[in-house]
Amino acid sequence: MTTGWEAAVEAQIRSAQERGEFDNLPGAGKPIPGRDLPYDEGWWIRSFMEREQIPSDLMLPTPLQLRRRIEQLPAELRDLPTEEGVRSYVAALNTEVVAWLRTPTGPRVVVRPVNVDEAVRRWRADRERVAAERSAPATVEPQDTGRPAARPRRSWRWWRQLTGRRRTTVWHADS
Repeated sequence: MTTGWEAAVEAQIRSAQERGEFDNLPGAGKPIPGRDLPYDEGWWIRSFMEREQIPSDLMLPTPLQLRRRIEQLPAELRDLPTEEGVRSYVAALNTEVVAWLRTPTGPRVVVRPVNVDEAVRRWRADRERVAAERSAPATVEPQDTGRPAARPRRSWRWWRQLTGRRRTTVWHADS
């Protein structure tokens, strides 16, 4: 037995079907995406972020967003044309860091303001390196010796400059 409003809704659906409003819909005749996958509570937010092309960084808490922006700072500064632009960009980032430090929310993560002069020095060095690479004559490719190329050693100097800490290994004794 149906109630009055259910009958009205069914009548509207039936009349829309007769008019052909449900014909040629985008997903007609296709399986429901993700039907065979195990249930995930966050499926709707993932699909929304993919559909709207929202970067996943926006889901991070504020201190982690700030840390990520500080880590990506050299790449962001590389495209800026003037020293004044670099200084203003770093100053704006530092303003956000200081605002978060005054009223911290989210997980307790160490976030420090960026040294503006150090960022400018690194920006200048990157620009000089790129200019030198562009002006250098084309080099001859080394011959293939059949051995894999040696991987360059990773430098942690940038980490010390950003955080003021040395990368250390902590040993725990089992007692």
